[in-house]
Amino acid sequence: MKPASSSRNPRFIRPLLKLSGEMFGGKDGFGFDRATLEKFAEEIKNLLAAGITPGIVIGGGNFFRGARTTLPALRRHRADAVGMLATVMNAICFAEHLEAAGMRTAVFSAMPLSNMTLAYDIDCARRHLDNKVICLYSGGTGNPYFSTDSAAALRAIETGCDVLIKGTKVDGVYDADPAKNPNARKFDQITYEEVLARNLGVMDLVAITLCRDNRMPLKVLSLNEPGILLRACLGETTGTDVIES
Repeated sequence: MKPASSSRNPRFIRPLLKLSGEMFGGKDGFGFDRATLEKFAEEIKNLLAAGITPGIVIGGGNFFRGARTTLPALRRHRADAVGMLATVMNAICFAEHLEAAGMRTAVFSAMPLSNMTLAYDIDCARRHLDNKVICLYSGGTGNPYFSTDSAAALRAIETGCDVLIKGTKVDGVYDADPAKNPNARKFDQITYEEVLARNLGVMDLVAITLCRDNRMPLKVLSLNEPGILLRACLGETTGTDVIES
């Protein structure tokens, strides 16, 4: 397939990208992999060159995932705090790689970390995006019991994004786990209501409900395909579109 041409008018110019932390860890899925960070930075640079200014939420799974089974002394709200701190590390590190590639960034945190990040502010983030500054939102929602999926949906709505794109290792939404069921069927489109009724686990309940209630378009696609973020923003058929009923 030929790469998408950035000379076309994008369908989406202010996407919110929800990226998996594990993707930054390369093949091992842990820590930081330089080649992977540089590859994703180029993907974002291609968006900016096409007139697309994304906001970014990154998970923290390359450093910490729920460890209550292996660390039973860690209470849920403390485990969530550790996870939120992992997202701050990811946002700061990726912002540095974006800056090194010639882009301007602003790293926000939902938690007070004034010596390392900006305090999250909706109006401030919108002004940065208007000025072609890539905004990275870390610290989740700033509260335990909420996932980074929920944070991504919330930030997309608050900052006036025109689509929420969830990048995963899977190329869309299936009716079963394709890694376990070779007969799993992929959806090109599916409604929010069907996602909820089937309990498909595309994003958590809060995130899906926020998108549905605020009419936020949602795309789920694989980050393993080079150039897919640009193709998605240009309006090409990619992954799965979650739509209104």
